[in-house]
Amino acid sequence: MNPVAEWIGWFPKHMPREERVLVHKLDFLILVFACFSTWANTLDVNAIYNAYVSGMLDDLQLYGNKLNYLNAVYFIGTIVFQIPSNALLTVLPAEYYIPTCEILWGLFTLGTAFVKNYNQLMVMRFFVGVTSTPCWVCNVAILNSWYRKQELGKRNAVYYCTWPLGSMFSGYLQNACLTLDGVAGLQGWRWLFIMCTIITLPISFIGIFFFPNVPSRCKSRWLTPREKELAQTRLLEEGFAPSVGLNWKVMKRVFTTWQTWVFLILANLFWQTPYAAGTPYLLWLNDVLYPAQTTADINMVNNLSTAGMAISIVSALFFAFYSDWRGNRWDSMLMAGVVVLACNVILLIWNVSNSAKFFAFIALGFCNGPINLVIAWVAESLAYDLEVRTIAIAVINMGWAVLALVLPLTVWQTVDAPRYWAGYIFAVTISALEVVMIPLPIYLERRDKRLGLHQIESATVISTDDVSLDIDISPSEKDAEKHTGVVVVTEV
Repeated sequence: MNPVAEWIGWFPKHMPREERVLVHKLDFLILVFACFSTWANTLDVNAIYNAYVSGMLDDLQLYGNKLNYLNAVYFIGTIVFQIPSNALLTVLPAEYYIPTCEILWGLFTLGTAFVKNYNQLMVMRFFVGVTSTPCWVCNVAILNSWYRKQELGKRNAVYYCTWPLGSMFSGYLQNACLTLDGVAGLQGWRWLFIMCTIITLPISFIGIFFFPNVPSRCKSRWLTPREKELAQTRLLEEGFAPSVGLNWKVMKRVFTTWQTWVFLILANLFWQTPYAAGTPYLLWLNDVLYPAQTTADINMVNNLSTAGMAISIVSALFFAFYSDWRGNRWDSMLMAGVVVLACNVILLIWNVSNSAKFFAFIALGFCNGPINLVIAWVAESLAYDLEVRTIAIAVINMGWAVLALVLPLTVWQTVDAPRYWAGYIFAVTISALEVVMIPLPIYLERRDKRLGLHQIESATVISTDDVSLDIDISPSEKDAEKHTGVVVVTEV
């Protein structure tokens, strides 16, 4: 027994030793690859912003709104492949599908280092968007398919931390690559994309050798038959239904369940409210605080741009442990929502000191921390249907991708930096809407519970190793329908 893990609540109290061993294995098999994969993805995707303020702007003549258009074409690729990607995940082996896509986006990232003009850069960004789509939506779907509800918040937080870490490391790596400026006739920003590729490609092989599929289709050599059964048992006890296969009825269920639409709106309000902590903050540093563009200024901009990301890691871990302890996700989101609203009001006013603006930007970074809790909430609310949960997460994330495409071209245009008058009006408005909307899913979940909807009565685990295990989840006498290799559950 690890006393540190016990003290921080990494495992629920009184967890049996056999189950602890399983969860230890799951953390290694799932979190290691998922975190490194998403870290590399964030590094590759965000590299363009650090490259932009480190020489790419002038070398490729990316003036006006061209940075926004590059951002837009990336998200077009992501949007196109969002739902198909998670649909494929329900039928293809995750341990091969996700790493293969990682190899492809690594190669397109490498291609970015050798573009000669804006049009070539647009093509590379589109295909980076398409091939990197499975990284987040598929990893998060697998991650949320293995753990008990009281384990999800902390694991999602650790997984989330790879996003700011990737963004931070991109800034540090760009500073290091500036020292390579001129080596082999390449500018420093081009070396950034080369280094990103060198980092990305080896990580894909971790996934091929270690990453598991969902529990009911797991073929992992690293888990024993008994551990595979135990993994399914744990989930059934928590009300998580296993896979029953993909068909057109799944799509009907996706688009008729209230969770898809309510969380689509709530999650995307919540995800967009701290928008100013990203590119607007970076361009404010670049245009207002360090406009001289000396090497020292560029280094300072790249370093300071990581401050909000660093604090979001702290807040992600804090809110994850807090929400698991509390047993709900909404109060953490509410606290963050109130702070976001205050910060966006400060930036909308704008006529305040640079210190006040800096505080607002960094505090928005702090409020980025709890955004991972939305996905944990979705996973818990859709525990009764794995296929719907998997595709609904893709639909919700597609909403984010659509907004990430549209908003920089409308309310967050680069030419409006650093003031972003329309952007901050929009941010204040959606911050208020998000706070007001949080009670809605709470009410709907309590209504479903009161009506007895989606209650798993019983199930039979049929392992891929021809060993079966019967599980009674409730006193009901009904038997679950049995099919080879899957678990079919009966709902009330």
